[in-house]
Amino acid sequence: MKYTVVLLASIFILSCNNSDKKELSAFEKSKLANSHPGKKLMETNCYVCHSPTASHDDRIGPPMVAIKRHYIDDSTTKEQFIADMQAWIKNPNETDAKMRGAVRRFGVMPKQAFPEETIEKIADYMYDFEIDQPEWFEEHFNEEKGKHNGNGQGKGKGMGHGKRKHKQQAQTNYQDLPYGERGLKYALTTKAVLGKNLMGTIQKKGTLEALEFCNVRAYPLTDSMAVVHNASIKRVSDKPRNPKNKANSEELEYIKTFKTLVEDKKEISPIVKETEDDVRVYYPIVTNTMCLQCHGKPETNIKPDVLKSLSLLYPEDKAKGYSENQVRGIWNVSFKKN
Repeated sequence: MKYTVVLLASIFILSCNNSDKKELSAFEKSKLANSHPGKKLMETNCYVCHSPTASHDDRIGPPMVAIKRHYIDDSTTKEQFIADMQAWIKNPNETDAKMRGAVRRFGVMPKQAFPEETIEKIADYMYDFEIDQPEWFEEHFNEEKGKHNGNGQGKGKGMGHGKRKHKQQAQTNYQDLPYGERGLKYALTTKAVLGKNLMGTIQKKGTLEALEFCNVRAYPLTDSMAVVHNASIKRVSDKPRNPKNKANSEELEYIKTFKTLVEDKKEISPIVKETEDDVRVYYPIVTNTMCLQCHGKPETNIKPDVLKSLSLLYPEDKAKGYSENQVRGIWNVSFKKN
């Protein structure tokens, strides 16, 4: 009898401890999600095209949560998911695509050079944690799934195996972030606005119309984001297309630094310079396949009609001759200290 009482007491204590552990685990998981390096890398490298804040009709690619839903089901291991992401990023093509609807609407994503470590960290984060989703996504996903009688890819690993909805994580107050991360957020949100408009124009109207967009609207859009963030936001280059974007001597040194890091396939972090009252943050602008339509090699990447238009719009143009994954400039973001 005494043994039974002790056994029951032990079970009760263990049960309480396990309950506390589960509650703590949920809290810790939220903290881990925000500190996971893959989260920042995903926001840096993916959100220009796969933004969780774009409206259903104003997007230029599927949100990241859609990619997760299509690639992960109840039987998918993390290793398999990471391998699938590595394979797709290295060779995006229509034959291997699991998101046929996205390919029909947006085309195959442009090939971009990312370090394997970067892809692995992003995929690791996507697999383990809930990720931001647009307000319209749940209804859209269920509607599309219904059209295919529930036989589509993915059953929602990481969201209660399809039974629990993703919830968008709380937005961080940018002013609470470390200076480097804060400046990076300002640059990336501006990049997202410019990228969404630029790539949307390319998809709908072609590269020539996109040149007109850059010539007329890029500066006003950048300035509008500077007003939103109460910061100065500039894009500068050692080979500027517009003379207004010419880098000064200090900026040229940072461009050299970032070029070395990218060439060596190192992870990139913002460069932060502080004065008594202000902060200045620098971060590279790196080319991908899409960029080469206007910044690649003449005749090889840039079509003759585009080249002719460039010469008319930018008589002093130096921003050509790039290959994929090269630094063609930097963001220079400055703001007042808190």
